[in-house]
Amino acid sequence: MSVATIAQVGGESTYQFLNLVSSPRQAALGGKVLTNLDYDVAQGLYNPATINPEMDNQLALNYTSYLGGISYGTASYAYTVDRRTQTFHAGITYINYGTFDGYDENGVSTGTFTGNEAALSFGYALQIGYSDFYFGANVKLITSKLEQYNSLGAAADLGLLYINEDLDFHAALVMRNLGTQITTYAGLNEPLPFEIDFGMSQRLENVPIRWHITFENLQEWPIAVSNPARVTTDLSGNQTPEKVGFLGKVIRHTIFGAELFPEGGFNIRLGYNFRRAEELRIIDQRNFSGLSAGFSIKLNKMRFSYTHAKYTSAANSNFFGLQIDLK
Repeated sequence: MSVATIAQVGGESTYQFLNLVSSPRQAALGGKVLTNLDYDVAQGLYNPATINPEMDNQLALNYTSYLGGISYGTASYAYTVDRRTQTFHAGITYINYGTFDGYDENGVSTGTFTGNEAALSFGYALQIGYSDFYFGANVKLITSKLEQYNSLGAAADLGLLYINEDLDFHAALVMRNLGTQITTYAGLNEPLPFEIDFGMSQRLENVPIRWHITFENLQEWPIAVSNPARVTTDLSGNQTPEKVGFLGKVIRHTIFGAELFPEGGFNIRLGYNFRRAEELRIIDQRNFSGLSAGFSIKLNKMRFSYTHAKYTSAANSNFFGLQIDLK
């Protein structure tokens, strides 16, 4: 029972908001980035293996003007106790679906109602021995209220990160939302939006660019389905449904991103989400669905980020973020 299914594997699970992007940086790079191992404390919400001492005393506040009047935001903070115990991470994700008009089965108005959901998370990461691998985990408490119905859930995210410092190459595997509903909306237990993602990134040696590639929703194959709006009809009236080939199935799992001056005080970010582009494109019309672009600028101990993501000709999203260095 969730509304936030835009560009999601929707209709199959509850608490879909858990897989929304956690920051403008992530949104600008295509929507799902797993390998940012730096100051970006919001990255720990999506891949706990990236929690590291550079996040110490960093506070991030992010807000998104989403589709259909929906708004959501995240807040995250990390604290390093000492170099031996590494860094602890805490975060919250909140979504407000706005106000709806309610009607009973006879069409009689029952007034207005609202819907909102939130998840509180705690995370920790550690190095596996003296290897180049790091493991992290988030535990999350989830609350949801949709009209008169309430639900409570618990989940965990598990992340594995590989770092090659010589090549400045990162690779990560994340399993998200392993959990269950503790209390249900109306007696029906629904699965959580479990997701497996794999990502890679590398900073180019002679060019100030870090490229990113993410393969999302690896737990489900194929992820592509034929769009009934794209049925073709020949002169005899015979209808042929849209056919999604092997390459089309592969690219729907793929997200590309690039960040110019990734370690600078000012950087530019671009991304392309193939699944969003394919699901939301309009036949015979170029509407640039799937594209996203953003930037960030650092001013003293604050970093401001902004991203604009293209969904359809009639609906786009804006992401705003502020990260504050409290040290």
